[in-house]
Amino acid sequence: MAVVAVDSAFPRSPRGAVKIARALVASAAFLCFVASRSRGAYTALAVMEVVITALFFLLYFLKLDKKMSWLFWPLADIFNSVIAALFLLVVCLFAVIIKTNNGTLAGGVFGLVLLVLSVVDAVLLFQKISLDGPRRRNTPAK
Repeated sequence: MAVVAVDSAFPRSPRGAVKIARALVASAAFLCFVASRSRGAYTALAVMEVVITALFFLLYFLKLDKKMSWLFWPLADIFNSVIAALFLLVVCLFAVIIKTNNGTLAGGVFGLVLLVLSVVDAVLLFQKISLDGPRRRNTPAK
């Protein structure tokens, strides 16, 4: 059986803490939308955000980004954060403006907090990568 390497410092890092916060806030928004029997778009966006954020968290936590080096994962994560922020802006503003009931309003507010966390995540990831400098290698050069 193969041993999986775990980055135990990732959950305590700023990027890991933001990922955990995104998953928790998206779960809270999902629960608010489900409890208020809101439209399917609200709940679907919250569920997708929980699942995708959890998958990126596991990717970094289990160091799978180092094993699957065929894709530049931080850039994919930035695209995910930016696109999620755009969807959250539209859907959650709509939920707050329409506010059919208090659950939809609470879910919309949680969604707007999630929007801020998505932008923070994208900024942290953008600071991690360098577009004009050389990419760091995982193995020393010979």
